[in-house]
Amino acid sequence: MVRKETYVIKEGLGGGTGIGPAKVYDIVAKEDLYGHGRMYAKIVLPPGSSIGWHQHVHETEPYYILSGKGDFKDKDGVTEVTAGDICTILPGEFHSLANSGDEDLVFIALIYND
Repeated sequence: MVRKETYVIKEGLGGGTGIGPAKVYDIVAKEDLYGHGRMYAKIVLPPGSSIGWHQHVHETEPYYILSGKGDFKDKDGVTEVTAGDICTILPGEFHSLANSGDEDLVFIALIYND
């Protein structure tokens, strides 16, 4: 099956703030994950915007950074991330991500059950 890329606008993703909303492009729809997870998406976060500090309970969420620059915050502190970096949030952990650059921060996010 081949389909065209579509997105939804998400204001305040994860309690985030900023000058623009995130665009969330479903790679696989939630119902097509068959209960194994709840999101597999490409996310575009505009400059100056963020995904808020939030926790994942009984879920793991890796981010794969495709382009742009951001500040990833977790239990280890704040780390600058760029293309090719992978940020992994384990069950029970908190995290946030802010676009610290002057271009869109684009990444893949997968939320799957533990």
